[in-house]
Amino acid sequence: MSRKLELLALDSRMEDSEPDLDDFLKKSFLNLDKIDENIYRSTYLLHPKYTKSVFGGQLIGQALVAAAKTVPESQFAHSLHCYFLQGGSGDRPVVYYVDRTRDGKTYCSRTVKAIQRGKAVLTMQTSFKKEETDPYQHQFKMPKTVGPDNLLNTMDLAKIALESRNLPEKRKTMLGMFLDEPMNVEVRPINPMHLARVKPHAPHRKVWMRACGHIGDDINMHKCAAAYMSDLMLLDVALMPAETGTSFSITSLDHSMWFHNPFHANEWMLYEMESPHCGSGRSLSLGRLWRSDGVLAMSISQEGVIRTVVDSKL
Repeated sequence: MSRKLELLALDSRMEDSEPDLDDFLKKSFLNLDKIDENIYRSTYLLHPKYTKSVFGGQLIGQALVAAAKTVPESQFAHSLHCYFLQGGSGDRPVVYYVDRTRDGKTYCSRTVKAIQRGKAVLTMQTSFKKEETDPYQHQFKMPKTVGPDNLLNTMDLAKIALESRNLPEKRKTMLGMFLDEPMNVEVRPINPMHLARVKPHAPHRKVWMRACGHIGDDINMHKCAAAYMSDLMLLDVALMPAETGTSFSITSLDHSMWFHNPFHANEWMLYEMESPHCGSGRSLSLGRLWRSDGVLAMSISQEGVIRTVVDSKL
């Protein structure tokens, strides 16, 4: 199927489907206020209780939303590259300044700087392009796994874990805070033990995920939602080989995404993650998000700080 026909098919499916009662773009905090030309401001920031700063995926998603508002409707995001410069706080809005770096016939580029308290918390370079087709193409094969319908989501798994008598109190506290956070993303792990960190595992993980709620028919907004979702658990995969009980201080350094094929962020996608290297206080994690029909939707990479903590309160 050509890219143009694929886009039309996706649009048709969205028109035929009933809108969900919830609006993901509002409840995932990706909505922005326009305060001037090329300047946008967050309306809400998600600061999970178990982290030191606002959720990085939200900053990525909001920055992409701001950039997408400055490009023609015929152009769609195909890549982004971010640097996290310092942790954001949930008690003050983030302002996004968009620089219209280049406008071309097929490609256009934007640079976004996210500012809070007068300091940059994130910078993003992102590129958009008009859709085109070419007869030459290839992709990896999607891994064979059990489908999402036969799996429990992370919320259900957390509730089950809290009933365990052998679960350490610190872990119970962490799970309790996790259950209180409105992430608006449903995640169903292929192997729940990969999340428990009861014993070391190879740094590979697969989960099914989808946005919870209606997003609409704007293709760029589905990519913004996917940018929000892509930051979930990606850096954490580098901790899977660690010995049980080891505590870490982790912080995201950078985040890159490449969008390959159209998708719906509120439909099930398989998130395949791995960490090829961790050492010297840094880790690299790679991810691929697959549509349920086996089409590769996007690729992700993230580098982060991972330092062993001798005495941790977590």
